[in-house]
Amino acid sequence: MEVKQSSLAAIGTKFSQYPTDGRVEIAFAGKSNVGKSTLINAMLGRKALARTSSQPGKTRTINFYDVNQMMYVVDLPGYGYAKAPKTEIAKWGAMIEEYLEKREVLQAIILLIDIRHEPGKNDIMMYDWLKHYGYDIIIAATKSDKLNRSQIPKHLAVIRKTLGLEQGDVLIPFSGEKKTGVAELWAEIERFLP
Repeated sequence: MEVKQSSLAAIGTKFSQYPTDGRVEIAFAGKSNVGKSTLINAMLGRKALARTSSQPGKTRTINFYDVNQMMYVVDLPGYGYAKAPKTEIAKWGAMIEEYLEKREVLQAIILLIDIRHEPGKNDIMMYDWLKHYGYDIIIAATKSDKLNRSQIPKHLAVIRKTLGLEQGDVLIPFSGEKKTGVAELWAEIERFLP
């Protein structure tokens, strides 16, 4: 898909703050510091629309990015980051859970996993939870530029095995630096667009 226009359309922590125009939403979920903002910026062809930070846990709201006035890319707060008060972490968890359980226009989830590491407990839990709720899950294996090309298949196999991916599950290596994987991710997303 060619992104002609993209902008931050809404920021929220509860349903009353989310867009109400019924457009398709594709949400991006992943551990803190897995590269969500980098991936979103690459997908939208923008340098700093989604704020990137070397500090994990910077996204604390659900951010809706309008794309071509036809859909929303939704940036969810990262999970698994422990350097915040437990009450704060619980609040983010409840906010994400409510969004994922009740958002009717949400069509698919892009789950980001750092290709360099075996998926952790939180990644497995998130994958299983999303599967349980029947979501289409597209997995983006981020930071693939940090590996040699010959290492990528082996690392993808580890992700596939650890998460217990099924035959039809989509796993795409992504690099923010080289912009690889962007076209493949858009091709997957386009299946859910009107």
